Formats: sequence, structure tokens, C-alpha cells
Amino acid sequence: MSDAPYKSIAVAATFSPRFHQVLAEARRVRERFDATLSFIYVGKKDPTTTRKFADALKKLHLPPDAPIHYEEGDPATAILAVAQEHQIELLIAGALEKEAVHRQFLGNVARRLVREAGCSIMLFTEPKLEPKPLRHIVFMAEYTDHAGAAFRRVLRLAEREKSERLYVIRNYTTFDKARARQRAKAPRTVARTLEEEEAALQEFVLAAGSTPVPIETRCTRGNTGFAASDFVQSVKADLLVVPLAKKPGSEAKLPRQSAWITDVIPCNLWVIR
Repeated sequence: MSDAPYKSIAVAATFSPRFHQVLAEARRVRERFDATLSFIYVGKKDPTTTRKFADALKKLHLPPDAPIHYEEGDPATAILAVAQEHQIELLIAGALEKEAVHRQFLGNVARRLVREAGCSIMLFTEPKLEPKPLRHIVFMAEYTDHAGAAFRRVLRLAEREKSERLYVIRNYTTFDKARARQRAKAPRTVARTLEEEEAALQEFVLAAGSTPVPIETRCTRGNTGFAASDFVQSVKADLLVVPLAKKPGSEAKLPRQSAWITDVIPCNLWVIR
């Protein structure tokens, strides 16, 4: 039922107050996907950094011989370079968010990772030494082969986490409604009515096969992507998942309904490339 899990996971580690917490979250994800785990540190390798990593690996019961990749320079640029060089499939980091007007805004490094990484990204807003169960997960659906494969990967994680609810959502705007009304005049349009959009979401979920995870489909209503953000917060989601296909030699662009995530992060975020 599920697509093959990630084989190589790396965590972007900094000696911040949340250093151990981010590593603990990475350990949990590594176990869920049966993957190897390495570390990316932006800075020089010296006795101090070596000791800090050794102490952290011991404390968190991680393999003492786990690879640590050292790279100097601009943090985001260095992390992206190491991830590409070592063919990392999933990159984990702290979100480094800033809070303002009841919303959490991504920091500069996290924003660049979301926009520029060639691999999947998982960001944690409030990492814990004892990771919280991912009880509620929200998946932003796209009707593409990549999104279908991403959804099956999400199901794998949700099953292993024993998640209580997986929400599959699409944002439906007044513009979508107006386009659907104009189909008689523009027969080539792919615009759907709200009822057709809800049916399409159901078909998307059924195509992934059976799962013990309770799934709920929902069309959020609003003229901006922030309607989806508000929904994520309303269901107290622990993880938001966004599929993002990237064609070779081109820059990955978020779908229109998902573009807001490069600025605002309502909870932990998983971008699947």
C-alpha cells in the first residue's frame, strides 16, 4: 500500500537551546521510516563540537558512529549543499519561527530550505525530548501522481504513529466557484463545483487503498491560502503535509493554494518532494 520509505535522513543541527529536542524528533522519524540518520553542522569541526555531538548521541541513544557532515559558510547555503552532495532524501530541522499577530512566521533559514531544497523537508516548531504523538495530520491534496505517492507515504507514517485522524483538504475559493459557473462558455476549463471538488477528494483518498487510519476530507472555504492555515489550527494539527513536485532543471514552485507556507507555519511541516 505505501511507497518505499526514505532511506537517508539528515538533521540540520545547531547548538541552540533546542539542539537535543530536534535530534529527538529526528530519531523518531528515522525509526518510523527505518532509515539511516546523519547530521549536518554549519561550522568548524573541533574538539568542542566533537564532544557536544558525542554527548548528544549518547544521551539520545543514537548510533555513536552516525555521520556528521561539517560545512562552513552561510547556514542555508551550507545545509542545501551538503544535502545535495550526500543525496539526502529527507532533511529535518527546527522551524526557527517568529511569532507575530497570532501567526508564526518562518525564519530565513527555514524559508530557504522549504523553497530551495531538492529533497523533502520536515520542520518542527516545538521539538520535544519526548516527541508528541502525531495525532492529527493534515494533507493538502493535489490531483497529481506525485501527490498520490506522497499521500501513501503519509499513510505509512500515520499508521506507525497510530494517528487519530488524517485530514485531506483542498481550498475552494469564490474564484473557483465563478470559474465553474462559466464552464458552459469555456468548456476546456477544469474548474469544479464545490460538490465535484468534494467528490474528487474522496476519489483521491480511495485510490490510496485501505488503511486503519480514520480519514476525513474537507474543502476549506476562503480566497487565500490562509483559510487552510486557519483550518490546520482549528483541528489542532500536529503535522501539515504539502506535496511539491520538482522537475529536473527547474525551480520548484508551490501550488497556488499552498504558497503561504513559505511565510507562515501553523504547526510542524512536512514538504514532500
